[in-house]
Amino acid sequence: MITASALLGAIAVLLAWPVPLALARSHWPARSPGVALVLWQAIALSGGISMIGSLLLYGLIPFGSPLRQGIVALGGDLRTGTLPSGTSFTHVLALGAALLLGTHLLLNLLATFVRAERQRRRHHTLITLLSDPLNGQPGMRVIDHPAPVAYCLPGAGHSATVLSNGLLRLLDADQLRAVIAHEQAHLVQQHHLVLLAFKSWHSALPWFPIANRAENAVALLVEMLADDYARRVVDDHTLARAIALVGFALAGFAPKRTSEADALAPAAASASLTHEVVSAKPEHPAYQVMPRVARLVNPVQPLRHAATAGALTVSAMLLAGPALILFAA
Repeated sequence: MITASALLGAIAVLLAWPVPLALARSHWPARSPGVALVLWQAIALSGGISMIGSLLLYGLIPFGSPLRQGIVALGGDLRTGTLPSGTSFTHVLALGAALLLGTHLLLNLLATFVRAERQRRRHHTLITLLSDPLNGQPGMRVIDHPAPVAYCLPGAGHSATVLSNGLLRLLDADQLRAVIAHEQAHLVQQHHLVLLAFKSWHSALPWFPIANRAENAVALLVEMLADDYARRVVDDHTLARAIALVGFALAGFAPKRTSEADALAPAAASASLTHEVVSAKPEHPAYQVMPRVARLVNPVQPLRHAATAGALTVSAMLLAGPALILFAA
């Protein structure tokens, strides 16, 4: 078990810093954001399993192998109040750390989803009261706010796409179609669930620098995925112009909140065409404008089939490898 523990520890270290750092600095994710998003999720999940698994296996060494037998022996010793010979403080510490870390991550994930659901329901109530349907379409809502904002509000059976009057005045008909298609992509592809998972990871480990980098990278990738969906509706130039107009308009917009309706518009100046609402105040970094516009103005070919297959294979290995090591120990 000591070998398996060390191997999982090495994987956890690699996936905690050098691997995600290299991915975050790479240029190829903009070519195939869907593939990159799968890889990011595999890195996050595999890293967590490896970290917890390494601590667990090391702590169970005195209780015997394989893993299942060690867990059974640990349960029996806990009931009798005894520990096997050879159990050291480091073994107990590793077991405690594995339990605390796993529980912390799971509870934080649950708490993040519960908070987001409460905020989403409150936001839906405000939208219903303080907005009007666009051209009689219940799923499209318009808020009376001068800032050019657009965001999607997911919900079971009653999702909504929210636009502001400022946005309607800023964009022409084709650009508005691009915005709406972009927001619908977020709803159809359930991007809020992916963002919530990485938001939970970051909030659970705020001292972990790669968690923040991963959250930002994933936020940009889902925007690119939604852009690719909108490209089926309008041409690249129209979409790029819409992104630039909204982004730069918001970058210089600092409205004063004077009513409850103002709370429906994101307060932070955002360069994103969409505001994925997982809370009442969604935030996206301003650096998102240029990469998104650049890939539309100077389009590049998606990854070749061989490269795509390689990235997906690596993702599958990242997910299966730690689990196989853990249960084969």
